Amino acid sequence: MALSRLVALGLRASHAGLQTRHKLQSTSNCLFQRLTSPYNQVFRNSGSLPNIPSPGTAAYGIFVAVATLGGGVYVYRTLHRDKTRFNERISTIKSIRENIEKEGTSGSTAEVESKEASVGGTQEKQQAEALPSVVLPSHVPFLLIGGGTASFAAARSIRARDPGAKVLIVSDELDPPYMRPPLSKELWFSDDPDVTETLRFKQWNGKERSIFFQPPSFYVAPEELMSAEHGGVSVLTGKKVVHLDVRENKVRLDDGTHISYEKCLIATGGTPRNLSAIERASEEVKKRTTLFRRVSDFRSLEQLSSKVGSITIIGGGFLGSELACALGRRAQHSSLEVVQMFPESGNMGKVLPEYLSHWTTEKVKREGVNVISDAVVKSVSYKNGKLHISLKDGRQVETDHIVAAVGLEPNTELAKSAGLELDGDFGGYRVNAELQARNNVWVAGDAACFYDIKLGRRRVEHHDHAVVSGRLAGENMTGAAKPYWHQSMFWSDLGPEVGYEAIGIVDSALPTVGVFAKATEKDTPKRAAEESGTGIRSETDDQGAIAPVEESSEAKPSVPAPAQQGDSYGKGVVFYLRDNVVVGIVLWNIFNRMPIARKIIKDGEQHADLNEVAKLFNIHEE
Repeated sequence: MALSRLVALGLRASHAGLQTRHKLQSTSNCLFQRLTSPYNQVFRNSGSLPNIPSPGTAAYGIFVAVATLGGGVYVYRTLHRDKTRFNERISTIKSIRENIEKEGTSGSTAEVESKEASVGGTQEKQQAEALPSVVLPSHVPFLLIGGGTASFAAARSIRARDPGAKVLIVSDELDPPYMRPPLSKELWFSDDPDVTETLRFKQWNGKERSIFFQPPSFYVAPEELMSAEHGGVSVLTGKKVVHLDVRENKVRLDDGTHISYEKCLIATGGTPRNLSAIERASEEVKKRTTLFRRVSDFRSLEQLSSKVGSITIIGGGFLGSELACALGRRAQHSSLEVVQMFPESGNMGKVLPEYLSHWTTEKVKREGVNVISDAVVKSVSYKNGKLHISLKDGRQVETDHIVAAVGLEPNTELAKSAGLELDGDFGGYRVNAELQARNNVWVAGDAACFYDIKLGRRRVEHHDHAVVSGRLAGENMTGAAKPYWHQSMFWSDLGPEVGYEAIGIVDSALPTVGVFAKATEKDTPKRAAEESGTGIRSETDDQGAIAPVEESSEAKPSVPAPAQQGDSYGKGVVFYLRDNVVVGIVLWNIFNRMPIARKIIKDGEQHADLNEVAKLFNIHEE
């Protein structure tokens, strides 16, 4: 119908043109003759074009009609084709949404839009190329692989030394860089019903803060990074670097994008280990198991804790113990049953000496947790709506959900493509004293296996190490060339009343000497946070100088032997020895004394009487 109308319009236009031409010829014949005669004379004299029609012939009208008709046909066919593609795309997108709703998928809007964007074939891709799209930079001066604490610390350090620096962080998480410690500590004690969305928590001192290092407004959009006048930090979320070419100084993302760099940091962190018994189990078991590590794990576990009848935590280390206490405290006001099991004889048995490990176990039990020690998981099955955990000694445990907290495996997938060396003993990328793995490539955080000038080669998986190693790597990426001499600390809180800070090699297999004293009301993580103003105690770790401690003749005697103090370990210092030299220190309910502990390990001296050394920490002051 539209085509026939266009043809009619073309014929009418040609007819009107001819009529107008004839009228003009009749009224101004002399003028037209004067205008056309020179050209006609030229054609006649040339002898090559004897039959050229004059402008007044029907050829002119036919030409106009054909041109109009051709243009009409082209417009019609283009509109028809575009309309067909548009209808097909809308139909396909509608189908995808209907399928998602039928399957009951709770995916985010971003996931739905991602599926919609993949619809279509070659025509849709060509159409998309004609539209404005987000263009990632093909080259960046500073490329940071991984979106965790180490990357953010490096970015902040780079910008501090080079205010105009342009830094791109590539993260496979959907959230910008955030702190991990609150995921197993303070967030669980929040009274906010929307805590899983706000991710804000109150520190033990009552101050509120977010787990995110910076708000979204702090970051520059990736597509605007290279044009930003004063530089900035961009975070490319939901993307993973799958190939690293250290010779060409470039990476490839999982979507095929290539980005070259001048300096690169690998801060890929680690992946939670799983139990072999769970890996061998059915999909029903795996669906009811959480490997706790990320914000998404906190969100899902927090919601589960109010829906299921029981949760079993497998693992007696820092993470497992913190989660057990947090869930146990919550279970006191609900019908939730919390079970913690581990193969050691006591809680945190790989870290604390046996007597302190057993005391900690009793503390966790008082929090409402059913603790099962000497528990080695043999198999896990799903029957009649319950998970059945079978232990090697024949014991059986029924539960609704499992949280596996059995350690971390460093993410080293890029080693193969980049030709980087891995450490066979500790895992992770082997780096030199400046945290450099190759020319223009540094490694920081959980994935770095570095050489400790006092304690030998090590790999550390704690917040403070991520902060300090990331900061140093960032400095070295801007030319500082500083060696990593820092002794990082770590801490663990079993609620707001009991906690400890540690440094160095703290291995319960080493000989230990403990010096304890009676605790006061101020010897708690809560009071420590009130005094320091932060719940992330490593943030105040380097503040202040180490002041000498004057010995007083009225000082109370130290109590080094556990047998002399019964079951009361209010506060104290535990020294870990190797060849009679202190290589690790645990400060039990003693806070803001880490610089002293760091100096003792740095000195590397043998001490005839560790009771005297313990006085440096003022453990007897009230």
